[in-house]
Amino acid sequence: MFVKVCGITREEDALLATALGADAVGFVFAPSSRQVAVPIVRDIVRQLPADMMTVGVFRNESARRVVEVVNEIGLRAAQLHGNETPEDCRWISERIPVTIRALAVGSPDLDYFDEFGADLLLLDSPVPGSGEVFDWSLAEGAPDNRKMILAGGLDPT
Repeated sequence: MFVKVCGITREEDALLATALGADAVGFVFAPSSRQVAVPIVRDIVRQLPADMMTVGVFRNESARRVVEVVNEIGLRAAQLHGNETPEDCRWISERIPVTIRALAVGSPDLDYFDEFGADLLLLDSPVPGSGEVFDWSLAEGAPDNRKMILAGGLDPT
């Protein structure tokens, strides 16, 4: 199991997630109640172990800006949660260590996921960040040849 704690806005939360065994922490740059500024993330990332997977979450940001932010801060991955085109995703993937393409369960984009050139597929509910649970059996329709992250309304059960 791979655990990513997303929506980190404070250093103490990132350090706690690390201490509790999270494999990755995510920082939301897209407009959201959990949006965090680049300088704050840069300071937090400097305090984390070098092997911690740090992920920037973007929605409908220009490909150049995604690459700029990831490389400026030293993040290990970009999670693309918007209407990014396959061309933009491939361009980003060529310039940063890891690209995660987030798609809603049931999205028609799942049929041609490979065209995005992303390293990982993140399946989420139709409203990301809402805590809304979706029918997990729908994940069976995702491409078999990709590593997948499940998100959306997860709980210990």
